[in-house]
Amino acid sequence: MPETLSHPLINIVRERGLADDMQLEEVQAELNRTGRPVGEVLADFGILDKETQLQLIAEHLGTEVVHLDEAELTPEVLETIPAATARMYQCLPVAVFGNTVRVALTDPLNASVVDELGFTLGKEVQLVVADPDQVSKLIEKLYPQESGGLDNVLKELGLDEDLAKEVAQASAGTIDLSNLASEAPIIKFVNLVLMQAIQDRASDIHFEPFEDEFKIRYRVDGALYEMAPPPKHLALPVISRIKVMANLDIAERRLPQDGRISMTIAGRQVDLRVSCLPTQFGESVVLRVLDRAAVQLELENLGFPKFIYDQVSQIIQQPNGIFVVTGPTGCGKTTTLYSCLRRVNTIDSKLLTVEDPVEFDIEGIMQVPVNEAVGMTFAKALRAFLRQDPDIIMLGEMRDLETSQVAIQASLTGHLVLSTLHTNDAPGAVTRLIDMGVEPFLISSTLLAVLAQRLVRTICKKCRTPFEPTEAQLAMLNLSPHDLGDKVFYYGRGCKDCNDTGYRGRKGIFELLPITEPIRLLINERAPTVVIRQKAVELGMVTLREDGLRSIFDGDTTVEEVLKYT
Repeated sequence: MPETLSHPLINIVRERGLADDMQLEEVQAELNRTGRPVGEVLADFGILDKETQLQLIAEHLGTEVVHLDEAELTPEVLETIPAATARMYQCLPVAVFGNTVRVALTDPLNASVVDELGFTLGKEVQLVVADPDQVSKLIEKLYPQESGGLDNVLKELGLDEDLAKEVAQASAGTIDLSNLASEAPIIKFVNLVLMQAIQDRASDIHFEPFEDEFKIRYRVDGALYEMAPPPKHLALPVISRIKVMANLDIAERRLPQDGRISMTIAGRQVDLRVSCLPTQFGESVVLRVLDRAAVQLELENLGFPKFIYDQVSQIIQQPNGIFVVTGPTGCGKTTTLYSCLRRVNTIDSKLLTVEDPVEFDIEGIMQVPVNEAVGMTFAKALRAFLRQDPDIIMLGEMRDLETSQVAIQASLTGHLVLSTLHTNDAPGAVTRLIDMGVEPFLISSTLLAVLAQRLVRTICKKCRTPFEPTEAQLAMLNLSPHDLGDKVFYYGRGCKDCNDTGYRGRKGIFELLPITEPIRLLINERAPTVVIRQKAVELGMVTLREDGLRSIFDGDTTVEEVLKYT
């Protein structure tokens, strides 16, 4: 792991010689794997207890440690920081002297927060160090969640006439856009939107300018929800602010741009992937949330049925061949492949990935981003890989004949290749490769297995309710009332926990097609998908629909979700 990427506290421990490199590498690996707070991990490894950590941070920052149970947190002190700001930056005021506020942060080593805070509050901020758990507990207790946090900011922004004038001037090109993007109310608004979306476990955040309105929507568990829309004239400064955060060119509004933002939101380290698309009424921006703490890249956590888990574990231990994961965009294919890579990422094997773009950084794996602009395509990267002496290669996607041929070449020369394809089911992947122009005998001799997957929303545990399915619902699932026996169907009534949707979280349903001898013969005969599917089912393949039924009977998901995705 490059030193620059390790946590500042680890760097301090290293500089002071309080632990050797070996221990620190283990700590860093644990952090990458679990996303747990660095302090907890250092304490668990017996390197530094909490008290010593706080002393060390305070010495490093040239400040002191404050015990919050002794601090007088009077209303005058608490009023110096508005609730929304305290929750956003995870900061707690502990004392006030004139225009100076003494502030404790959950992450005191995050220098950018101190600057932004001073800027937002218009006061001198002096940092002190306190127990991060206590800080976050007190923030929860003393600054209760305002439902109107965003609404209040929106109201202020709508009434801010100076801001409206500046936007008009920026649109006309008389003032600089970057100044407008760094106005305190705009920064505050963008941060609040991001915080709200991440607290609601959003996977994508969409900023969409239309002719008469500016919409902000976010996707939770696969469904889009709309936020209260901000005034139309804010589209330009808000989108410019996001581009500034992602280090993009804010003057370029005619070409698509991509970038990344890494920030701490409500005490969690979150990576956002940014995509800007010029439209008729301004730029549409979509942020993809890559939350390390939310994604557990372990095979055990993917929710495979036991028999699929066993087979996949076996397939990825093979010395060569191709393992393909298939499904539509956003169904967790990359997560599955990353989890497979984590499993086989041992000291005695070299792993290389080529992705478009690299989603998560995994320690010990060489990850190469595709860059079409300079001619770095999947096929080109793969060819270079073969000269890098790898054992296992992950290929973001088999897009075309050239890429597929190089992947097959790699597997024939003794490499294990993991890749994805966009098809509806596992047998469809074989036909898709033949349609691309790959020779059937090459597919049958290199393909190990195809895993198809979908994500279905899971029923909220708090408001799960049993119900009697109608005959029509059963007929759609090809079931008759006497197939049911004593099986119970559930749905979510909707409650505060799940935003009245009845769903919270998602789980995978899977279909695994191992390429056995009978299937190889069919591939060589160029058999259509239907025939391969029938044969696979005869040989015991559990289809996506059947795995969906398992999830319905286990009370994890609803009939509607399974019908929608299979």
